[in-house]
Amino acid sequence: MRTMDAAPQAYASLSGASMGTTWSACFLNPGLDPQRLRGQVQAALDAIVAQMSTWDPDSAISRLNRAEPGWYQLAPAFFKVLAQALDLAAASEGAYDPTVGALVDLWGFGPPGPISAPPPAAAIDAALARSGWRRTELNTEYRGVWQPGGLQFDLSSIAKGHGVDEMARVLADAGVRHCLVELGGELKALGLNPAGKPWEVDVESPGLGPDRLPVRLCNTAIATSGHYRRYFTHQNRRYAHTVDPRSGMPLPDDLVSVTVIHPQCMMADGLATALLALGPEKGLLHARQNGLAALFMTKQGGDFAVEWTDPFADLAGANTALPCL
Repeated sequence: MRTMDAAPQAYASLSGASMGTTWSACFLNPGLDPQRLRGQVQAALDAIVAQMSTWDPDSAISRLNRAEPGWYQLAPAFFKVLAQALDLAAASEGAYDPTVGALVDLWGFGPPGPISAPPPAAAIDAALARSGWRRTELNTEYRGVWQPGGLQFDLSSIAKGHGVDEMARVLADAGVRHCLVELGGELKALGLNPAGKPWEVDVESPGLGPDRLPVRLCNTAIATSGHYRRYFTHQNRRYAHTVDPRSGMPLPDDLVSVTVIHPQCMMADGLATALLALGPEKGLLHARQNGLAALFMTKQGGDFAVEWTDPFADLAGANTALPCL
């Protein structure tokens, strides 16, 4: 997504890099030191990487993935994000699964690096055998997670959203009441923009062409999950980066993207991936049955079709889900 509002002098801007992408923040500065605040935001994101990045071999999640069978205690933030991911797995009946790291790596979208051709069926079956959210469990009292041995946790579909929430939290704790924060295209807004109105952003989509779909945000977040950025092509077939944990194969690309608006960016991030994994029909039904604010973009021949839930239409218009400060 891209922001549509330029910041006047009263608003300050910060930027940096994290999680293999960039971050930015635009905020009404109540006399704060921007560079000190930038360091605090960066430190919060660095802490998430140290706990949840499978690209860092020394991170907590990488160590957990290499661990022998047993119970392991997690840091509070790590436990919180993993617990939410497992809740989404249960709600989607396994269409979403935070234990597909072996499959992600096998298909060339993880730390081992890209591939140029699909892996053999035997390798897919072996990776499937090392996956499955039902193979683990949590102990809430001790923030414990069960590693059955060989299970590869992967929180890339939800940790970035948590990072956006943490950015907003850092600013709010410093006394900022009005801001828009962004990490790799996912956004969260607090309060109002420089014009005294809800922040306006464009929905990220390959199918809108020169048109745009503006969405107004106030005390809420937006995230998009899609097939159009990371993929490889083999023999005229495109293999997207989102892997179906039930089949071990990349998801079909008829559902191009799903965008979700939610007060928590962690939830918007995870839900967008879960609905994408459920597919155009089951995903839309699940969103409607659960009152989710979601937009679905599907590919139909050489064209694109857009469909959304009523809560998304409401938020994209008046956006009155939460009062602005």
